[in-house]
Amino acid sequence: MFDALSERLESAWKKLRGQDKISQSNIQDALREVRRALLEADVNLQVVKDFISQVEAKAEGAEVLAGVRPDQQFIKIVHDELVQVMGAENVPLAEAEEQPTVVLMAGLQGTGKTTATAKLALHLRKLERSCLLVATDVYRPAAIDQLVTLGKQIDVPVFDLGSDADPVEIARQGVERAKAEGVNTVIIDTAGRLQIDEEMMAELARIKETVQPDETLLVVDSMTGQEAANLTRTFHEQIGITGAILTKMDGDSRGGAALSVRQISGAPIKFVGVGEKVEALQPFYPDRMASRILGMGDVLSLVEKAQEEFDLADAEKMQEKILSAKFDFTDFLKQLRMLKNMGSLGGIMKMIPGMNKLSDDQLKQGETQLKRCEAMINSMTRQERHDPDLLASSPSRRRRIAKGAGYRETDVSKLVGDFQKMRSLMQQMGQGQMPGMPGMPGMFGGGDGNAFAGAGRPAPGWRGYNAGAAGTKKKKSKEKKKKGFGSL
Repeated sequence: MFDALSERLESAWKKLRGQDKISQSNIQDALREVRRALLEADVNLQVVKDFISQVEAKAEGAEVLAGVRPDQQFIKIVHDELVQVMGAENVPLAEAEEQPTVVLMAGLQGTGKTTATAKLALHLRKLERSCLLVATDVYRPAAIDQLVTLGKQIDVPVFDLGSDADPVEIARQGVERAKAEGVNTVIIDTAGRLQIDEEMMAELARIKETVQPDETLLVVDSMTGQEAANLTRTFHEQIGITGAILTKMDGDSRGGAALSVRQISGAPIKFVGVGEKVEALQPFYPDRMASRILGMGDVLSLVEKAQEEFDLADAEKMQEKILSAKFDFTDFLKQLRMLKNMGSLGGIMKMIPGMNKLSDDQLKQGETQLKRCEAMINSMTRQERHDPDLLASSPSRRRRIAKGAGYRETDVSKLVGDFQKMRSLMQQMGQGQMPGMPGMPGMFGGGDGNAFAGAGRPAPGWRGYNAGAAGTKKKKSKEKKKKGFGSL
């Protein structure tokens, strides 16, 4: 979603390249580009004015450190200011001293509130907090059925009294049920409403007064840009909210919502929805989001995603196989499927520093290459997967696999050859050597057109977050100690 903003900001850095120092004269062009970038991203005008003013004041007073270029110093200033605009630090979900913790979900019609309710329940369940969903949307057809279906999908119970009951009474009884059953957290899904619908807003106020929630979260569609901030402020003034959840952050929105909500409404963004799947909810970290906006990736979020998918014991076994060159097609297929569970290839690649330059066409081609490799591996026998050398010496086996997968024999031959080269390369890297990286230009279909590099390398390349995951938590804790630009 931040691609256009990132490109615009990069043009601002170029204004300072080649300069000896930051000065009043040479930062004006850069500031002009930053201003345009933010306005085009649909950031609130007052937020843009304040942002530019703060960056200018800090840039003029900054002394460029030895060995740091002026453009790098300016990027640091912009990064730090972006973090401040979005809230400085992550604000976690509250947990009441006396259970249950009550979370009230509010929002306009069509913002994805019911889905966000289920996503939040799944997120809390992963944190070992038991949940109960309460369905109070008696107005939208099948709203209760939708929440019940989502509850079954994530294995979280749903409380409802049907579509003829009073929403306030449903909420009250839902909280009482949670108390009786010793549930940790109650999440109440309310009906979507319009800002101008006074009756519906009054109903929401009655529900809040009755259940006395510990958190009142407003679900906001990030596609609405800076209007999301105005909406959050309106709800905050009329109802009183403790935070916001931005949905559809994986779409083509321009980022104005993420950069405007905290400054305009005063309410922190607590979570962001990054996909349609029920697992696609992430805590909002301003410093990580600033890194993404500036095209620097988000390694910490990437590590957390990997930790959710990879088992440490399996990771250690995988590391041993890699170091001894016993990594086979079965191992590769397993990693490939874990990678797919982490999300789209495009979403993952853009968390890696420097990978934001990849175009959508390149990413789509990479996805296609991954599917081709998976199809060919699925066409192999168990023995062939465990012993790739069998395929290297048997044209008849390669022809059979090609026919079964629907590809040419040359495609299978290239897959096998590239796999063997990659296995040798990984062994050398595991032994502390840093050989050249042949085939990497073909990662997404360019350069030498290496079919396996185009599909396979992203998966085995996860050894740092996968096979080496035993040390991930230690590395992560060190990363967290760093502040601001230094952690990038």
